[in-house]
Amino acid sequence: MKCTNKKSKFTAFLLLAAISLSCFGCGKNEFPDRYSVTKTSEKLGILQGTAPETGGYSLFSDGLCLPETSDSDPSKAPDVPVTTYSAALFDETSHKTLYNYQMLKKVYPASTTKIMTALVALDIGNIDQKITCTDEIKNVSADSSLANVKPGDTLTLKQLLYGLLLPSGNDAAIAIATGLSGSVDAFVEKMNEKAVSLGATGTHYVTCNGLPDPDHYTTAYDMYLIFRAALKNKDFMDIISTKEFKADFTSADGSAASLTWHNTNRYFTGKTRIPKGITVIGGKTGTTGEARYCLVQLSRNEEGHDLISCVFGADCAYNLYLDTSELLQIKSE
Repeated sequence: MKCTNKKSKFTAFLLLAAISLSCFGCGKNEFPDRYSVTKTSEKLGILQGTAPETGGYSLFSDGLCLPETSDSDPSKAPDVPVTTYSAALFDETSHKTLYNYQMLKKVYPASTTKIMTALVALDIGNIDQKITCTDEIKNVSADSSLANVKPGDTLTLKQLLYGLLLPSGNDAAIAIATGLSGSVDAFVEKMNEKAVSLGATGTHYVTCNGLPDPDHYTTAYDMYLIFRAALKNKDFMDIISTKEFKADFTSADGSAASLTWHNTNRYFTGKTRIPKGITVIGGKTGTTGEARYCLVQLSRNEEGHDLISCVFGADCAYNLYLDTSELLQIKSE
């Protein structure tokens, strides 16, 4: 991995790609109907600001930490076991990309997928609405990460989001998807639409919980875009910063029930020491055989800068947090 602190010239990549399409025409001098960047981008929801007649659009990249155009040299990494496949660090306060190693490479997201699941749920659902778990929640392996909700249990969306993000419940993900959209497939379609609207064009979802599928993938930079969008929601922020949550709900037989969930982040559990001068605010872990060990996280350094770290493909949990800790100690110049 390579430590970088350059001012990137890579701006509005989606808009530039769109413009390039309008310059080439499959053997013709021009298209019969010229490609309209603003109209198409507006339809997809990837433009910010006001309409041209009231002052013009601002660039999609405004306020973003931007990716570099080439991958970094892993031989110039900090002196730590470099076992991750892809990693990046973004300073949201200075809007700088501080670290980039293969952050545009395709990776399997595992349960970091649930960041998008939560984001879409918060977009289309009411935090206090009640959802009754269906039999579809049985369609996950008993040895995968679960919130341990049962068919017929009725919980609020807020409670299910805690079950989704703290213990990383695959069953909670399905309960949310079916409860809000009627089916997992319909909900996943909204996840893919949301990814496009955020500029996460290197991402495609098949599941709402991140269980393996060859066509279910993302990039470290896309996860930065998605996580950054989720952080704008106060309920999401409250949930990911919680170490333990107790949900009181109604079980299938109508009796009162409760479940207590704990955050899987090792910085919160005490299994990994937080680097000096760093405050870990919260994030989302992910682990599968295909994805290996992953962590997307928001932290704050002693200068008061908000840092988003994305680490994918570590060979074990120890090295995942070792590499994350190393990233968090990089300073803005």
